[in-house]
Amino acid sequence: MPVVRPPLDRLGADPGRRRLLTALLGAPLLATGGLAGCSDESATSTEDGPVELSVFWWGGPRRAELTEKVLRLYSERNPRVTFRVTWQGADGYYDRLATQAAGGNVPDLIQLDDAVLAEYTQREIILDLTERVADHRLDLRGLPDGLIRSGTVAGRTMAVAAGQTHAAVVFNRDLLRELRVPEPRAGMSWADYISWAEQVTDASDGQVAGTVDASGDYRALWLWLRSQGGEFYRGRQVGFGADELIAWFELWQRARSGRATPGAALVEQVDDAEPARQPVVTGLTAASFAWSHQLPELQPLTESELGVVGFPGPPGAQWARASMYWSAFRGTRHPDTVVDVINFLTTNGEAGTVLGHERGLNASIAVRRYTEGSITDPAQQRAAAFGASIADQLGPAPAPPPKGHAKVRTLLVAAAESIRVGRAGTRAATSRFLAQANAALAA
Repeated sequence: MPVVRPPLDRLGADPGRRRLLTALLGAPLLATGGLAGCSDESATSTEDGPVELSVFWWGGPRRAELTEKVLRLYSERNPRVTFRVTWQGADGYYDRLATQAAGGNVPDLIQLDDAVLAEYTQREIILDLTERVADHRLDLRGLPDGLIRSGTVAGRTMAVAAGQTHAAVVFNRDLLRELRVPEPRAGMSWADYISWAEQVTDASDGQVAGTVDASGDYRALWLWLRSQGGEFYRGRQVGFGADELIAWFELWQRARSGRATPGAALVEQVDDAEPARQPVVTGLTAASFAWSHQLPELQPLTESELGVVGFPGPPGAQWARASMYWSAFRGTRHPDTVVDVINFLTTNGEAGTVLGHERGLNASIAVRRYTEGSITDPAQQRAAAFGASIADQLGPAPAPPPKGHAKVRTLLVAAAESIRVGRAGTRAATSRFLAQANAALAA
C-alpha cells in the first residue's frame, strides 16, 4: 500500500536560523571545489510565494526516512517550500503512476527507472529539461558522461540520475566460508562462474544451489551480449538474433543440468524484484544477481554477511548506469522549484551525506568525494567500495532503452520460464520472443 505523508514541516523558518544553517552547511561544500547547490543562491528557488510540491518514489522505510530528512533540509534553506510525499514498494508503483498519468494528476517530482523513461518521454508525461541543462539552471557538469547520457532520450534531457549502480553478484560470504568454497572472482567468465556455482551445490550436498538461474534476467543477458561486442537494443529493435539468444538459453540449460541453479519449481523467485524474496537471503542459493545499491537493503534480511562482486565477464561490459532517476511532471505548476530540488538532491554535499548509498553512488563525482568517510553502515561501505573499484573500467553507456522495454523484459522472463518447465523448446521460445519483442518495440 502506498504511504502518504502530510506536508513536511517547515524547519528553520526563522531567517537568522536559516542564515546560520547556510553558513554551517554551505561553507565546507565550497571548500571541496566544484560542488553545485551549496550556496544560498544555488539552493534557492526563483519562484515567489509559498510552494507545496508533491513527491512520489518507490522503496522501503529506510529510503523514505532518508528522503524525507533531506527534503526537510531543503525546506530549512527555503522555508516557503514544503513537500507532500508518497512512497510505496516497487510492486504496483508504475500501475499507480499510470493511473495518475491518465488523470493528469502526476506528482510534481517522481522517481523513474529506464523501464519507462522513453515511454514517459514519448507520451509527454515528464518535463523536457534540456534548456535548463544548457544554461546550467540544472547543473549536470559534475556527473559522469555515462550518467548524463542515460537520462537523455532522442537528444533531450528528460531525467537526472538519482544515483549510480552496477549489476552485481551478491553472495553469502559466511556460507562460502562454511563450505570452504572460494568467493566468486571479479571478471571470471560465464562458464567459470557456472562451474563455481556447481562447486557450491556439490559442497552443500545439494542443500543450497550455487546461483540463481538468470536465463530470464535482462541485465544478465545485456552484459553477456556486451561482453561479446553486442547490444540488447539497436534503435527500436532488439540488437541480437536467434543464434545469440539460443546460445544464452543453452548456457543456462547446462547450468541447470549441472545443478548450479535451484530446481524449476523454485526458480520463479529469481525473477522477483522484491529484496525479501531474493534467493541469497532466503537461503535458496549462495549467490543472487542484483544491483549493487540493493546490498544495504538485502543485508538486514539475513544474519549472514553478504559480499558483492561484479557480474561474470569483463567489467567493460558495464557502464555508469543510473539506479533510478528524478523527473519532473510536465504539468507541474512549479517547474523552477522542482528543478532546484533536483539540483539539491543530486549535487549538494550535505544532501549526499544524508542520503548515503541508499540509491547508489551519488550521481555527482564531487559529492562522492565530499561524503567519503561519512558512510558508517558496513553494507553501504561495501557497495560504495565495489562501485569505486570498477569506476575506471566501465564501458560506454548505451542509449536508454526504447519504449516497450518493460514489455520486452516480461517477454524474456516468459520465454525463459517456458524453456525451464518444458512448455517450449529453445528454438520455438526464441522465435516467439523475438517476434513479440520487436512487435512491442514497434507499437
